[in-house]
Amino acid sequence: MSGATDIKRPRFARAYPNAASRADRRGATQHRRRLLAGLSGRVVELGAGDGRNFALYPTTVAEVIAIEPEPSLRAAAEAAAQHADVTVNVRAGTAERLPLDDRELDAAVASLVLCSVPNQADALAELHRVLHPGGELRFYEHVVPRCQPKRALLQIADRSGLWPAIAGGCHPARDTGAAIESAGLTIERSERFGFSASAIEPSVPHILGLARRI
Repeated sequence: MSGATDIKRPRFARAYPNAASRADRRGATQHRRRLLAGLSGRVVELGAGDGRNFALYPTTVAEVIAIEPEPSLRAAAEAAAQHADVTVNVRAGTAERLPLDDRELDAAVASLVLCSVPNQADALAELHRVLHPGGELRFYEHVVPRCQPKRALLQIADRSGLWPAIAGGCHPARDTGAAIESAGLTIERSERFGFSASAIEPSVPHILGLARRI
C-alpha cells in the first residue's frame, strides 16, 4: 500500500464484502460494535473498506475521517457514508502516509487492517503522529497464536508469501499487540479471544482493546 494513493486490488475488493459479511454473521458485528462504543470527537479509521463500521459509530463522534486506498472499496465506503448517523469523510490515502496533520485527532480505529498494511511499524507511527496526547487507538485485529503447532504453521504460511498473496496482503503471524506498544502507545485494555470467520476456517486469536498516546 505504501507510496501510491490508489491501490488497485480488484480480486481482493470483490471478495472482501462477502468475506466480511460471513464474519459479521458469526459475531464480528458485535466485536466491531464494542470496538467503537464510547468514542467521541474526531476519529480516523484506517482502511475503512466498504464502510461497514460507519453505522456503528456513536453519535458522540463529531467526524470520522475514513482512509481507504482501494478505489472500488472507497466508492462503496462513500455510498455507506451517506447513510451514517455521524459525519463521515472518505479520503484516499495509505496507512504509511496519512493525509492528516500532527496531533489533530482524538481517536483512531484499526479494525482488521493492521494485518495487511505493508509496513506495520510505519502505519502505527503515523497513527501515533496524528493523535493528540491522550488520544486513543481502538484496535480489533487477529494476531499470531501463542500455542504450537498453529503458531509455527501460520509463521510458515506468512514467510512463504503464499497466504499474503491470496489474502489481499494479510500477514497471519503478526504480533500486533507488541507492535502497538513499540510504537509508543500504552495499551490500557486488551481482550484476547478465538474467532473463526466461517465454519470451515480454523479459530485464530484476536485482540480487541484500547491503547493511548501519552
